Amino acid sequence: MNKPDIHQAAIRDVAFGVGVKVVEPCNLYGCKIGDDCFVGPFTEIQKGVVIGARTRVQSHAFVCELVTIGEDCFVGHGVMFVNDTFSAGGPARGRKELWRETAIGNRVSIGSNATILPVKIVDDVVIGAGSVVTKDITTSGTYAGNPARRL
Repeated sequence: MNKPDIHQAAIRDVAFGVGVKVVEPCNLYGCKIGDDCFVGPFTEIQKGVVIGARTRVQSHAFVCELVTIGEDCFVGHGVMFVNDTFSAGGPARGRKELWRETAIGNRVSIGSNATILPVKIVDDVVIGAGSVVTKDITTSGTYAGNPARRL
């Protein structure tokens, strides 16, 4: 019988600011988490992600490579970030040159179960729960729906 290649949830190679609270289990690796942040359980934050000071990332969130989140943000339960736009007609299958960046401004609140595609979001934005953000948000305000639109 073959033995599986087992990878356990871990916290490794993370640059933590002061006063960070992490609730395990979670999988954090190669990322930077600013001062006074909170990371909830069952969260994955991947290599190269930068999270600004005083930001809260709630449980079951997935923050993939090429994501930057500003200061004083809230990422709700089950929020999913996506870096693969399927630009080649299907999944990139690890071809990182096909991945795209996401940049979240300061004081952005993202409701539970939202999906954030590779976009730029300015400061002072609220994303409603369950929304799907497919395009850049260039004006502060409240956005909701699929695709997310300004209310």
